[in-house]
This record gives sequence, C-alpha cells and structure tokens, in this order.
Amino acid sequence: MDSTEETPAATPDAPLGLRERKKAATRQAVHEAAMRLTREHGLDHVTVEAIADDAGISRRTFSNYFAGKEDAVLYGREQHLQRLLDSVRDRPAEETNWQALRAAALVLRDARLDPPRRDWAQQTRLAMSHPSLLGRQLSTLATLERDLATTLTARHPATTDPVRARVMAAAFLVALRLAMQLWIEEDEQAEDPMELMLRTMDEMGERFT
Repeated sequence: MDSTEETPAATPDAPLGLRERKKAATRQAVHEAAMRLTREHGLDHVTVEAIADDAGISRRTFSNYFAGKEDAVLYGREQHLQRLLDSVRDRPAEETNWQALRAAALVLRDARLDPPRRDWAQQTRLAMSHPSLLGRQLSTLATLERDLATTLTARHPATTDPVRARVMAAAFLVALRLAMQLWIEEDEQAEDPMELMLRTMDEMGERFT
C-alpha cells in the first residue's frame, strides 16, 4: 500500500470535507516532490528526508502518508487501478466479460484523467530506469490480474473457466500497458493514450468476443 493513512474517496453524494481535502493536498504535494526529485537525481540518490523537506513537511508527517519513497513516487496508480476493478464489478451481468472490461476502460477515458494520465507516463518512464519501482509496479499488476480474474469468474460462474478468466485479465492488462508504452515511445505526442488503449483492447479482444 502507498499509505498508512488512507484518505476517503469522494463521491458525487459525499464530497471530501475540509480535513480530507487538506490531507489529499498534502499527499499530492509529497507525491509531486518525490516525482520531481527522482527525475532530477535518480531514486537511489533521493531520501525520504529530502522529499519531506521539498514538500514542506516533517519526516514524521511523511510517514503518516507513505511507507517509503517508492510509495510516494507511485502514488495514484493503485487507486486508479482499483477504480478500474470496481468498474468491472459494477458492469451489468448481461455484458460479456470482455465487454465489461472494455466498458470499464471507457469509464477511465470519460473521466478525462489528464493529470493521472501524464503521471502514469512519468511513473512508467521512471520504472524503466529504477528496478525497485518496476518491481513494485509488476507486483501491483500481478495482484490486479488475480483480482480481475476472480471478478470475471464471479460475474458468470457457470460459464467462465477460471483459466480463461485469468488469460482474459492478463490480456486486458497487456493492452493497457502496451497503449501506454506506445504513447511514451512517441514522446506522448501520438493520439490520446486512452484511444490507443481502446485500439489495443479491440485487437486483443478478437479472441474473446
């Protein structure tokens, strides 16, 4: 996990209160400081103390938000992946599993998550240069793959083979990763990465539709 103290997620019916907004702002400031210092100096040369100082907080306060510098750099990724998983769970039962996955991807696209989108690209670039970040990303994706497969099996338990569900979950995540990789390779100047994601999903999905 990226924090020892989670900030509740806002919903249309339950916006964040003042205290939660302040905590969210602090968490974001620490994340941005961690990203900036890692880009400038490399993760191995960045300390938690330096991140805390750059964000204008104490070392103790840092520990209230993140377990370590890797968590601070990768903040947001797990949250958005969890949102994706929740979207799949909420899809109508009449949709096929692949249709549910694609629809969940559309939810992310329609949310117009430009800052997280750019953040994901920067995090991916950093992970390519820092093994500890890459390992953390791979671990997160492995967990998501298992959770997605479980969710897909539960949606249609009578007709979904667990192995097929696992393959489908893996294919879906490969499509997401490939879309981001293609976007990065084009220096983020290519088409919208979310549209790239839908294209890679459609190519991958021919096997499941």
